[in-house]
Amino acid sequence: MIRLSLVGAALVAVTIVIQAGITTWWLQVLSRYRPLQRSVHNRWTNMRVLASTGVVLLAMHLLQILTWATTYRWLVPGDELQTFEKAVYFSFVTFTTLGYGDITLSESYRMLSGIQAMNGILLVGWSTAVLFAIVQRIWSLQVQQDTQT
Repeated sequence: MIRLSLVGAALVAVTIVIQAGITTWWLQVLSRYRPLQRSVHNRWTNMRVLASTGVVLLAMHLLQILTWATTYRWLVPGDELQTFEKAVYFSFVTFTTLGYGDITLSESYRMLSGIQAMNGILLVGWSTAVLFAIVQRIWSLQVQQDTQT
């Protein structure tokens, strides 16, 4: 139990570092994006910023899910998650807290899935906050543009 708790804590730390690194990088990319520095916006610029942000955030979560899936495949006996595809599927439904229950881990490994679910809630919430902040920035620039015209 202690060993799995440490593995879970390490995975949480790794996925938080992934989240912090990619979020910081993406915000730096957006801060250099000229249309976000001016108050002249159009629908296509806003859509491009929001769509690209969504893609980056989803790709980041995929990387985090694959990190967990790789660990499951390496750590959990093969009869529970026979293929990497099953490990990825299990990791997806656990990370998103969907939890179909069609694949479950044995009692000795169950704690990891609980840790991953908590990790997923935190990281998806963080991404939601980032997306909300970007929407808020676009909105404030749009309002500023509208009041100037």
